[in-house]
Amino acid sequence: MKNLKITAIALFILPLLGLAQEKVKDSVDNQPERAAFANVTLVETQTNVLNPKNTLGIYFQHRFGILNSNKNDMAGFWGAANIRIAFDYALTDRLTVGYGTTKFDRLQDFNLKYGLLTQTRSNSMPISVTYYGNLTLDARSKEYFTASRERYSYINQLIIAKRFSQNFSLLVAPSLSHYNLVEQNMENNVFSVAMGGRLKISPQTSIIVDYSQPLTKYDNTNPLPGISLGAEIATSSHVFQLFMTNYNGLSPQKNYMFNQNDFFNGDFMIGFNITRKYNF
Repeated sequence: MKNLKITAIALFILPLLGLAQEKVKDSVDNQPERAAFANVTLVETQTNVLNPKNTLGIYFQHRFGILNSNKNDMAGFWGAANIRIAFDYALTDRLTVGYGTTKFDRLQDFNLKYGLLTQTRSNSMPISVTYYGNLTLDARSKEYFTASRERYSYINQLIIAKRFSQNFSLLVAPSLSHYNLVEQNMENNVFSVAMGGRLKISPQTSIIVDYSQPLTKYDNTNPLPGISLGAEIATSSHVFQLFMTNYNGLSPQKNYMFNQNDFFNGDFMIGFNITRKYNF
């Protein structure tokens, strides 16, 4: 009789244990997938990366002079360089706000990034979708501004990213850039799409590629696409990116609206991005 009771109890408990294991497995599979990218930017384009709550990010971006400048400036190292220094703070795991200042045109940008959807390990949600927007102020003195030029510009962007494996990720980022006043042959609004990828070749090192294509056409002299190729070294708190790029505005809307550097004509420059994160 005693053995019969033990057998009955075992038959009752085993299905419950199996059900519990299935629930644990489902819970693990539906957890957020690991980050598709290591840094908040993929060279020039924003990624879907959002730092954990109460994280302070410090960013230093540098672009040397154009290599094809026909000047004795040692491949752009002695040429006019553009620099941006910025920081952001994660108010929540999904919401980050930030500020940056850029050397060229004395641009002051106030930006916001919000996670809308997050890819899961089970692929029940196959992609991550993140919103990025900024308001940028040109802080030069008033004599720079005329009836066709104003201080304010904006961008709204959706970043659609997917981590295909632990070594390979892609993103697509459509955007709308707006300048309140522009020259007569230009458009106030420019639609663009950026595409990029990251391929890990070691636990800390990756190859990164970034391409941006403005879609809006002007009456003449359309903005040229942005092309960036480089390498990335990442640790838990630092990211270092070294690359070639033909974008030197360090403001996405400025690059999309005004870029006239032709990458295939040698109008590119060497640049680097440095990221440092502090967790509080």
